Amino acid sequence: MKHSTTHPTRRGRGPARRIGRSLALVLPVVLVLSGTLAVTRVNWSGSPSHSMLTASDTVAAGAPAHARSRAPQDVLRDQLLTELQDKDPGVVLTHLQQAVNGRPSLAEHCASIARTLGRAATNIYGPARAQSYARPVCDTSFASGVQSAHN
Repeated sequence: MKHSTTHPTRRGRGPARRIGRSLALVLPVVLVLSGTLAVTRVNWSGSPSHSMLTASDTVAAGAPAHARSRAPQDVLRDQLLTELQDKDPGVVLTHLQQAVNGRPSLAEHCASIARTLGRAATNIYGPARAQSYARPVCDTSFASGVQSAHN
């Protein structure tokens, strides 16, 4: 008895096999790309994105290279100083606290940023009114900045 190596049921195997091979190559690439895009869109900080100021919020994609390479604390400080022109120091201090809570690496710079905000608030509002906004954000650094600007 002679066994045949070809089976009549495998005749339509050509196009299906090509489609299968194409999917085997393309599908992993599509999955990796979609997963990567999904991960970049997630707010990993745990806070609502509209309530937290991050250093990346102020650096536009078209900004010069030196602006993109600035330290996050410098970007945050400048952002908060700009915000101080339009809003009272209480709002700005809240945003500083939210930024530090959302990005703990900024905590070591919190006191110097708060002192800078205190000095700027004194220039805008005067020492008495600026001092009225002082509260324990980053210890008492805001009040210390008001005091140093007043002296």
